[in-house]
Amino acid sequence: MMKTPLTRSLMRAVTRSFTFAATRRSSRAGAHERALRLAPLAPLAPLTPLAPLAAVLLLAGCMVGPDYHRPQVAVPATWKELPGWTQAEPEAAQSPKGEWWSAFQDPLLDELEPLVAVSNQTVAQSYANYQEALAEVRVARASLFPTIGLTGSVARERSASSTLSSVSSISQVSSSGARIVNGGTLEANASWDLDVWGEVRRQVEENSATAQASEATLVNATLSEQIALANAVIDLRVSDADIDLLTHTVAAYTDFLRVVTDQDNAGTVPPSDLVSARTQLETAQASLIAVGVARAQYEHAIAVLVGRNPEEVDIPHSAQLPALPTIPAGVPSTLLQRRPDIATAERQMAAANAAIGVAVAAYYPSISLSALDGFTQSPLNGLLHISNYVWSLGASATQTIFDGGLRSGQVAAARASYDAAVANYRGTVLSAFQGVENDLSGLRILAQQAEALDAAVRDATRGAQIAQNEYQAGTVDYTTVATALATQLSNQQSALNVQQQRLLNTASLISDLGGGWSGALHDAQHPARVVTPVAPASDAAAAGANVSGPASAAAPASVEASRAPGGTVSP
Repeated sequence: MMKTPLTRSLMRAVTRSFTFAATRRSSRAGAHERALRLAPLAPLAPLTPLAPLAAVLLLAGCMVGPDYHRPQVAVPATWKELPGWTQAEPEAAQSPKGEWWSAFQDPLLDELEPLVAVSNQTVAQSYANYQEALAEVRVARASLFPTIGLTGSVARERSASSTLSSVSSISQVSSSGARIVNGGTLEANASWDLDVWGEVRRQVEENSATAQASEATLVNATLSEQIALANAVIDLRVSDADIDLLTHTVAAYTDFLRVVTDQDNAGTVPPSDLVSARTQLETAQASLIAVGVARAQYEHAIAVLVGRNPEEVDIPHSAQLPALPTIPAGVPSTLLQRRPDIATAERQMAAANAAIGVAVAAYYPSISLSALDGFTQSPLNGLLHISNYVWSLGASATQTIFDGGLRSGQVAAARASYDAAVANYRGTVLSAFQGVENDLSGLRILAQQAEALDAAVRDATRGAQIAQNEYQAGTVDYTTVATALATQLSNQQSALNVQQQRLLNTASLISDLGGGWSGALHDAQHPARVVTPVAPASDAAAAGANVSGPASAAAPASVEASRAPGGTVSP
């Protein structure tokens, strides 16, 4: 703790002033009290510094404990899994903002995504937690101000006759000579625990950081539920596309079974060919029915994500897949400002740092001021008379001498909690980088796989047609046809699954890049005020990544997630 000359002089003044406590009371019980009431006020001179003392100490008092500085983290200069640098267009150089789901060009997403922030129960729970954290900030700030109260009391007492001292003070005398007196008080009191060492301010700092962490958690919960809805819609669309694919396959198998049946009736093919053709058709029909189970589950999940009962949501069949958008990945350093989970970990780290100051403040004395002003009288008659006016001023200081290591243990625990928060923050950053790299590699590899599967689907479709013609010509057996048809269906479903994975990876990349969040949080003490995010310190040289391509590390990169517009794969 740094002590300036002003602070040292104030400490000496506090030491002298707090050794004095004065109480002056007046009542109307005799001439001696009236004389005291009219006496000069010179003996109260030592209390004169107490009036402005609190305000001065709050301005000049120090704050114990370490000041918060965000620790450095190693940030790579580029993304490892980018397929070479690509200069993005100016309007595409930023991460998705606002309604990021519109990039998928799906009307169902455009309709349902805004409902998540309003009706989703997980988001509602996180919002309530955020409101609770804001209330805790107000609770902590209240300790910076004095507590003012008003006390009034009325009492009726009976005393023995032997205690009578003055007939004039008797309100009522019983037949036995006992005295019954009515008395009362009306007093205003104030007390103020001075935050000389900054314990309360550190507590406010801790609660404010915790509230901002709760706000970032709310943003993260909203984004997570929106991504979950996007994934459910993608899965639903893929299920519809798979239903169309299997429906066309069943129709094709039915037509070919008719051909095999005619040949079996003519006796030109063995009966086993008819059984094999019928089995292949029945297998395709069973697969078509099974897809309906998954589609119903996706529809129910969508209903819950938008806060509705499953029976209230009925989504019509549509095999049009969402479009694959181009997602700008930017540079890794901007990720620290765009991810709400990183913001949560960083704010938790700031709260843990402030908690150290709260624990250290326990080593210093607690200083408080108190005051009382009002009237007291017995008997009750004439309570508000000036002769019944009383007041009191006082100051106290409390210092713990021995606690068996309690305070040192609390400080050690607070420092360990801060170290854990730092490790959690750095681990969250590393996990964020890992998630983006996984998404980029997935999109790049899946694009290559999609190209290969498209070629495989074309060849398998042509091969199935040739096999069917050759079977009808009698040059091949049915085993060749069955194999060709199964290969065609398998490749078509694989191509559809790869398209699904590319869509899901794109949604995951949007989530890992922070969605549409700008990184701004609100001031917990003034919730209407937005705090501009500060660029975190980083150590880019620690990464030392090898990057191919001529562009600068500061240039944004764009990931081409789409190769062709979304669509269905027809048999």
